[in-house]
Amino acid sequence: IVFVQWVLFGFSFAFGPPVSPGFGSFDWAVLRFGELYNPNYSPTYPLLTYCAYQGTFAVITPALISGAIVGRMKIIPYMIFIFIWSTVCYDPMAHWVWGDNGWLKHLGTLDFAGGTVVHILSGVSGLVASIILGKRHDYDPRGTPAHNLPFTILGTCLLWVGWTGFNAGSANAASGLASLALINTHAAAAAGLITWVVIDAIRGHISISGACIGPIAGLVGITPACGFVQPGWAILIAIITTCIVHSLLLLKRFMRFDDTLDVALIHGCGGISGAFMTGLFSQKWVNEISGGDGAFYGRPIQLWYQIAGILTAIGFAATCTAGILLPLHLIMGIRLAKEDEV
Repeated sequence: IVFVQWVLFGFSFAFGPPVSPGFGSFDWAVLRFGELYNPNYSPTYPLLTYCAYQGTFAVITPALISGAIVGRMKIIPYMIFIFIWSTVCYDPMAHWVWGDNGWLKHLGTLDFAGGTVVHILSGVSGLVASIILGKRHDYDPRGTPAHNLPFTILGTCLLWVGWTGFNAGSANAASGLASLALINTHAAAAAGLITWVVIDAIRGHISISGACIGPIAGLVGITPACGFVQPGWAILIAIITTCIVHSLLLLKRFMRFDDTLDVALIHGCGGISGAFMTGLFSQKWVNEISGGDGAFYGRPIQLWYQIAGILTAIGFAATCTAGILLPLHLIMGIRLAKEDEV
């Protein structure tokens, strides 16, 4: 659904010739630009390749949202939701942050590979959707035991490998910057795994399913910063983000919403953590093209640029998600019947 939307008009909305700093256009609808090269997005390879690559970001974001509501939302309303949400929420945010004249990009917000565009958007949208849908009939805030550990491990490994493409690929070239993003990505994932296991060991119980969350938390945290910081900072970002996520999951039993697979806590809060720390540890010399010095390197204004991006993503995602799901709920009903959920 999302890739069809992306080909029809989504890519044009996000990266097409802009009508303003806030919106793209229909000029590239149905990808009718041919096999051209674009100096802004794909100077050394066809724009169609860049379109396909960015399409994977567009696809994965509503897929992450599904993790917050899986098992209790009707499929047809979800299909309608992701089509509309991709159009009115994801595409504009991608334009604002990554588009050549996007207003957050020109403000100075840094997001190398999707901390705000993918993780904060999906985490906040998943949270709002889970609140609107309500809890599962058998929801246990103290946690549900994992029912398929081999799939959990396989999924973690696939994500870890796939994240290489998202982060290193965002350098847009086989370059030193891509190498930096690659190293930062794997260093953060490894540090997240170690941190999680150490915390659990201190608490007296190590679990495989818990350990699989650690590298994901590290990967989410480093995503916005991977092309702007040195590897030492990548490890620290992963450690801090993983500690935050671990603490929030321990507090989950006191929360009044049912985020099925912890999308809001891992991706939403992890994305916020990573985007914020990008404003602390980024360095201009690391990325001369699009980087900037952070607060630790004498430029505290960068932190405020990051906060602007974070708050924009939170507010925009919450508004769009509620604005789509509440009318759908009133018109056709979005919640599965209890017997269907069982």
